[in-house]
Amino acid sequence: MGSQRMDSTNRSAHTTGLGARTGIRTLGRYRAVALEVHGAAGSEIVPQTCQTPGKPVESETAVPREADAGRSVARMLWRAAARAPAKLAVIERERTATYGELRDRASAMAVALRASGVTTGDRVVILLERGVDAVAAYFAAIAAGGLAVVVNELLRPRQVEYILEHSGAKVLLTSDVLRSRLHREIRSQATTLTVESIEGAPLFEPVPRVDSDAAQITFTSGSTGMPKGVVASHGNVWAAIETVARYLGLEEGDRLAGMLPISGVYGANQMLSAVQKGATLVVPKSPIMNQVAAELRAAEATVLAAVPPLWMQLLQAPVFTAQPIESLRILQNAGGHLSPAAVRRIREVQPQADLFLQYGMTEVFRSTYLPPSEVDARPGCMGRAIPGAELLVVREDGTLCDAEEVGELVHSGPTVTQGYWNDPVRTAEVYRPHPIDGPTKRVVYSGDLVRRTADGYFYFVGRRDRMIKTLGYRVGPDEILDVLYASGQIREGVVTAREDADRGQRIVAYVVLNERGTIETLRQFCRAELPRYMHPNEIAALTELPKLPNGKHDLFALHASTATQS
Repeated sequence: MGSQRMDSTNRSAHTTGLGARTGIRTLGRYRAVALEVHGAAGSEIVPQTCQTPGKPVESETAVPREADAGRSVARMLWRAAARAPAKLAVIERERTATYGELRDRASAMAVALRASGVTTGDRVVILLERGVDAVAAYFAAIAAGGLAVVVNELLRPRQVEYILEHSGAKVLLTSDVLRSRLHREIRSQATTLTVESIEGAPLFEPVPRVDSDAAQITFTSGSTGMPKGVVASHGNVWAAIETVARYLGLEEGDRLAGMLPISGVYGANQMLSAVQKGATLVVPKSPIMNQVAAELRAAEATVLAAVPPLWMQLLQAPVFTAQPIESLRILQNAGGHLSPAAVRRIREVQPQADLFLQYGMTEVFRSTYLPPSEVDARPGCMGRAIPGAELLVVREDGTLCDAEEVGELVHSGPTVTQGYWNDPVRTAEVYRPHPIDGPTKRVVYSGDLVRRTADGYFYFVGRRDRMIKTLGYRVGPDEILDVLYASGQIREGVVTAREDADRGQRIVAYVVLNERGTIETLRQFCRAELPRYMHPNEIAALTELPKLPNGKHDLFALHASTATQS
């Protein structure tokens, strides 16, 4: 019977996730399951321990036992470099790196981190611009035996200091360039190490790790409150990357666009998928979408992933819409709902590419995907369970919903992460025992309300904490947003609510109008297409919608906006 390995520095801070499943489970009446065997053929399979706060229990879930450093996420890079050291790994506008060069850079950083006192289980906060050094730093932190804590380059000193303190980081790995842009120094007890100070060193071999060891902490962005640090194990990361690469059909010859920050799991997925496949990561950095599209065309990018606000900006860029980027073969959306109108437009301007619509969350990486062949037939659909995952729809009393009944999405499988760093209370709220199989399996309660069809496809209804309750009705904001886009009057929009003594909540829409769009025409369209209780009570016309560092809309800043036209 195998046991979970946890460093003493991590034991009190978080709980273990689930490993890979073995075998195929039949789709039952209430359970949408897509299970596959993970791990190399011939691997010895041993049960992994699933530990809840204060009560360790054993899980039937299985993971492959490895006796060496093979399961370290850092091995993705070391293996890619061994296979094809001269192949381009990362392309920036003014810099490139082959796999051999990238591995050597990561190796030198790992040596410097160890010299700075980093030992097994220590946290390394990485504050770098997207590109070669940021990719190398991620693998270096893990190779040194630490946990990679990548933070968005747009964060200010106060936010970085919170993450440094909350994670108990040993080292802040950053650059002189970024430090020079800050309005003040970052104050922390962590040692500051700059990439400019790191020189070449003998090749460093990654510290051995097993599936259950923690690999990274991803701090989630939110519109209010302080961010939470989601702890993912090496097994979680391997399972997520291998699963996504499989259903997307990624290949060694692909060139993946790295438009998103690797501080989030969606952006990190592009980086890790490229390295795991031995493909190439293309990193456009311009804030101007026409220039981004030109860079993607020049680099012959084959895979493009974006969040809805970025898609809406690309659809306003003539370089992206006037002529297809013929090299693109895979398009991905995640990180939010993409309206059917936007989906149609993306497919019109890039008809040669397959569009995958995906849903996920930081706590599990990815939950569903809609194959391109189903996009037309299932407008507004989230898709089906990713391979290896079990998805359930649960009522408030914990029982399972019938087909087409709205309930909370619950995710079980090998990508369920270990919990929130140093936050057992919030961990216990979200990471709970399996509603059917009990405490031997842990699941993530998403907070998202969905409905499931009889054939296992999911449709998003709304966030449990975003559902609008108005005039006695429960209203999904995305249903209203779809109508706003369908009007043809707006370039971008988001729907939320304000408290109202008479209605319960008032529906508020924030929009960026098209050149010829008007509020009155938008209201007329809503009156024709929506029941009265779903009409926006307020429509705020803004020149742009504020966004968080992860590219999603900043709802707090929107509520604070005074540019309202009712």
